[in-house]
Amino acid sequence: MTLDNTPRARAGEDRVPDPGREPAPDPAEDSAEDPSEERELASLYEDLAAVDLRPLWTVTRDLLPPTPRPRAIPWLWSAGVLAELAGRALRLIPVERGGERRVLSLGNPGLDGLPYAAGTLWGAIQCLGPGETAPAHRHSPGAIRFILSGDGVATTVDGDVCDMHPGDLILTPSWNWHDHSSASDGPMLWFDGLDLPMIEALDAVFFEPYPDFRQPDTDPHNRSETAAGPGPRYVDGAVRDVLTTAHSPLLVYRWPDTDRELARLAAASGEPMVSLEYVNPETGASVMPTLSCGMHRLRPGAATLPLRRTGNSVFVVYQGSGSSVIDGRHFDWSAGDMFVVPSWAAAEHASADGADLFGIGDSPVLRALGVYREQPLDAPQDVTGVFVPAQLPRSGSPETVASDQEPVST
Repeated sequence: MTLDNTPRARAGEDRVPDPGREPAPDPAEDSAEDPSEERELASLYEDLAAVDLRPLWTVTRDLLPPTPRPRAIPWLWSAGVLAELAGRALRLIPVERGGERRVLSLGNPGLDGLPYAAGTLWGAIQCLGPGETAPAHRHSPGAIRFILSGDGVATTVDGDVCDMHPGDLILTPSWNWHDHSSASDGPMLWFDGLDLPMIEALDAVFFEPYPDFRQPDTDPHNRSETAAGPGPRYVDGAVRDVLTTAHSPLLVYRWPDTDRELARLAAASGEPMVSLEYVNPETGASVMPTLSCGMHRLRPGAATLPLRRTGNSVFVVYQGSGSSVIDGRHFDWSAGDMFVVPSWAAAEHASADGADLFGIGDSPVLRALGVYREQPLDAPQDVTGVFVPAQLPRSGSPETVASDQEPVST
């Protein structure tokens, strides 16, 4: 079977039904044969609708499925398309008050036009041109920046000027003033990750512009790197038990440090993939109360077994190339690609030459609520189709290309 990338498939209609799942009951079928009782039942439903009440018995199976059924679907955005459109936006779209940022958000096709990568996570590529400043503001959603390319740019977070380099992770926590300024003669691209969909669902979004266009450029830069203290900045695997409502006092996690920690983990392990999570050096908790950030290094020629997790994840391929199978679909990826693993989707990863994947997730919230769980699978998934990402035709407008490839083995 090949992958159907038509709108119906993107809306999730090609999913395998839940075992034993029955359609919601039809009230007409459950009504008595007495015509007068049927009329009474119809009148009941009309009156319920008229006063904005909903009968639970008609939607119970939809509200309480046996396993999570996220609206977001596995999807991938290719680096080539992202880079080309970011370049065009750099030429055409100014950065100014009102629009605030030159950002291309990842819109998951399963979310009916919402600008979200998954139901709880915002993912995007942001671009800043030579000498530009993205104006200062603050908002209740928390954000992270993972730098993809370019140099000579800084993000100022509550007065701390944080220099940005490829592979660095920069935090802009909830309600912290922040702006981005370039002293470079070239552009910079980075990945934006936010908890915006989550905060919006909680009806808790606040936004405020800074009184001036940007914060003062104060010395010394990167003060949080010394102020945060000597505590560990990474944990092997992922945070499992520590929870806090505070964000990390360390605002910058440098790529050379992350790279060394990954190398140390790989040297001490025979696993196909080693993972670390960036943590608050004072508490050992995730860097934000709503977001986890991690880096994963795949060994050359290795493949992981599938794993299901509650909670959504967005991955950015920082280095290398490889593939993933997500709920039976084969995804090829390379440096700069971004892809989504929705909640409870089985995901396995492989790389012929080795690769580094950056990822964000919502696990701190699920752990705090007591609903986080994992389910490892003991065999690779059967591949039911091959995903082909959207391409740009010569006209310059996006077009989704349906796959005509046969399933491949991994």
